[in-house]
Amino acid sequence: MEEYAYAAKAGMVYSDHLKMSGENAIIPAPVIELQEGSLRDDFDFGAIVLLTRAGIDAYLTEEELADLDLAGFYQMRLVIQQHLPIVHLKQPLYAVTETDFRTSGQKQFDYVNPRNRSIQIELEAACTEHLKRIGAYIEPGTGAKINVDEGDFPVETSVIIPVKDRAATIKDAVKSAFTQQTGLPFNIIAVDNHSTDGTTQILKELALADKRLVHIIPRQTDLGIGGCWNLAVNSPQCGRFAVQLDSDDLYSSPHTLQTIVDKFREKDGGYAMVIGSYRMCNFQLETLPPGIIDHREWTDENGPNNALRINGLGAPRAFYTPVARSIGFPNVSYGEDYAIAINIAGRYRIGRIFDELYLCRRWEGNSDAALSADRINANNYYKDSVRTEELKRRLARNKI
Repeated sequence: MEEYAYAAKAGMVYSDHLKMSGENAIIPAPVIELQEGSLRDDFDFGAIVLLTRAGIDAYLTEEELADLDLAGFYQMRLVIQQHLPIVHLKQPLYAVTETDFRTSGQKQFDYVNPRNRSIQIELEAACTEHLKRIGAYIEPGTGAKINVDEGDFPVETSVIIPVKDRAATIKDAVKSAFTQQTGLPFNIIAVDNHSTDGTTQILKELALADKRLVHIIPRQTDLGIGGCWNLAVNSPQCGRFAVQLDSDDLYSSPHTLQTIVDKFREKDGGYAMVIGSYRMCNFQLETLPPGIIDHREWTDENGPNNALRINGLGAPRAFYTPVARSIGFPNVSYGEDYAIAINIAGRYRIGRIFDELYLCRRWEGNSDAALSADRINANNYYKDSVRTEELKRRLARNKI
């Protein structure tokens, strides 16, 4: 580490390592490259890092830093990241004993656990001051307003369900959309991405029984979830507002759609996107830890800035359709929703609903239930790249 620190004139050095778990099994534990947009506070540097005197001096001489009790390391590495190289050694230099044996599906919500709220406030302060230093900060109230009354649409709202091989859950999802009580017409657009497990037949039968269900099977065979979203929002059947419903989840009440539309039409709203809150539950709809995920870290004053620090923004996500069409979703099957949301957050107003609207059902078939270390690294690297691109857009708009 010392040799690389001297060679690169680095402020900090970190490396791959090994993990020792049950019965002395030794598993490689590579970590990922730090990018300009790697601003999330849970970036994994491993258990050992080397800090150089130059890095420490950069931190100690930085002016107007918040006085933090819990988030000092995060604040320090952001300062170092701004001024000096942070070097990743792609070789295992040490070993650690694995102590957290939870699956990826259990770990991923630690950052929104209410018990961690005090440190989250400090982490937000550190990230915000970093964005101000580098010129990527968004001033409160500067997001563009949307006139949601413009344009003609076949219905007011479309529920968008991208789906592949979810025969066990798709009927419940569609029925939760059918039961929505709203004074304005809506439809459901299910983009069936070449399912092979019976999902297609289920959707065909549901569409025959209720014409509000639009069943689309793409011509393309290379679509990710983002590509399915693009197909749905650009279809002539799509309504003024496009509202998310994952194929293994449910709306938590018959009033979810109306609540979202009311938020879009709120006086002086002008929102390009509305995001709700959801509850973690099992298939019996019993609450699972940490319960309600309401993303209280989103505030009108600082939401667009704080969004660069965290890995998610909430659900269900609803879009003013012309904005979703103009920006588009990346054709990937992970992070596609975060990518478009972070782009919108940097340019437009976003409305938040902190009441429960959605049930996120956790089961062993969830796509993120038990990811490998390599898959977790790939996902994190992708989201960091999304943040890097958004950071560049903000710097360009601020002419930095």
